[in-house]
Amino acid sequence: MEPCKRKFSGKKMAATLSFTLFLKKEGLGSDSMSELRWNPQLRQWVIVAAHRQDRTYKPPKDFCPFCPTLPGAFPTEVPAEDYDIVVFENKYPSLRQPPPPVGEEGSELYRTAPAEGICEVVLYSPDHHTTLAQEPVGRIKNLISVWMDRCQELGNKPNIRYVLVFENKGDAVGVTLHHPHGQIYGFPFIPPTIAAELDSAQEHHTSTGKCLYCQILEEETRDGRRIIAENDEFCAFVPFFARYPFEVHLYPKRHLQGLVELREEEQESLACLLKEVLVKYDGLFGFSLPYIMALHQAPSKGEYPFYHVHFEFYPLNRSADKLKYLAGVESGAGTFITDMTPEDQAAKLRGEEVDE
Repeated sequence: MEPCKRKFSGKKMAATLSFTLFLKKEGLGSDSMSELRWNPQLRQWVIVAAHRQDRTYKPPKDFCPFCPTLPGAFPTEVPAEDYDIVVFENKYPSLRQPPPPVGEEGSELYRTAPAEGICEVVLYSPDHHTTLAQEPVGRIKNLISVWMDRCQELGNKPNIRYVLVFENKGDAVGVTLHHPHGQIYGFPFIPPTIAAELDSAQEHHTSTGKCLYCQILEEETRDGRRIIAENDEFCAFVPFFARYPFEVHLYPKRHLQGLVELREEEQESLACLLKEVLVKYDGLFGFSLPYIMALHQAPSKGEYPFYHVHFEFYPLNRSADKLKYLAGVESGAGTFITDMTPEDQAAKLRGEEVDE
């Protein structure tokens, strides 16, 4: 069994023998059940990954598996004393390549399929105590280059139909390893949220001849009240239809389908605006705000000229000490209820006083 492939931003370093043994001992490549099951009600795939029940959960403070391996110390996931940005395959992946055999045969109604795909971890920094908001624009720009590289490489694989770049940050969203990191999933199918966006974008383009997302950006720009930050190439705003508290969408002003299409100057502008949005989040309540960040882009196979790449941020804090829970109406019916207008949310993110 070979250890996961590691990619380092900058100088490459090979894994040591002790590192290989450590991965084997922890069960890398386990044959535990991992498969796709079809939900005929919602017409979408569910990933069943039973082996993830045993994944690392809030390890001791004196041992972080994502920190560099110090001389004489027990090896971590990174067999190097220092690094810039590191990408490696998740030790407890929801999707695998090659996938394990399907455990349940399924039926005409209850279809099953191999959980084929790739799950990668992206370490933003060797510093355990930093966050992406605290990092300089230069490092964020390097991270964008890494995202572009991984989207290109994973998207070119014949079995990958969609590449999702995302970050879960903070206890409120269920993070179990607090070292600053994100993830990248290569899916063998188009995830349902993206599929719904593609359908809407295509229908809108067919009926109007215009890009739905370009029109959303035009509408937000015309109104102006929900914009929280912008530069020449990008705009960040709380959408008119925000579902989560302080939800922010970040759009390129140029019509692009995927991250890999960014020009050099656009990468710099994106890094600057990402930094600005994240700093505003941390300034909102005076602490490092938990959030989910997801990159929405066109699928890696096929042509989608009507789609528009963008980032979406979903914080869960509706106040400094109150969380937004997805309860009966949200989870049971799929309809979101918001406790604050998007206009007030945007004003607060801009640092303005808002009457409660």
